[in-house]
Amino acid sequence: QVQLVESGGGLVQPGGSLRLSCAASGRIFINDMGWYRQAPGKQRELVAAITRGGRTNYADAVKGRFTISRDNAKNTVYLQMNSLKLEDTTVYYCNAKTYYNDYWGQGTQVTVSS
Repeated sequence: QVQLVESGGGLVQPGGSLRLSCAASGRIFINDMGWYRQAPGKQRELVAAITRGGRTNYADAVKGRFTISRDNAKNTVYLQMNSLKLEDTTVYYCNAKTYYNDYWGQGTQVTVSS
């Protein structure tokens, strides 16, 4: 059974930074990895994604502020979040795609508040 374990969420002031990490357990071959977020009453939306080869894709709302990266040897994906805004407050979910399955983390809360 594959598990994604997230860490790094928390409370930060506007303009601050946080770094999220997500590690996948088990010996699996992961293709794309990504971060999504979901506000109450809204659909889950893509924040950033990265292919196994390192090609990245970002939501317009986070371009220039967030950076996604990964370590294939560790099956780990990171999200460096800079210049955080109040509207970035929500739960962030890690995602990992294999050829056959789609895996999700349990979610980590990011709160941007003064």
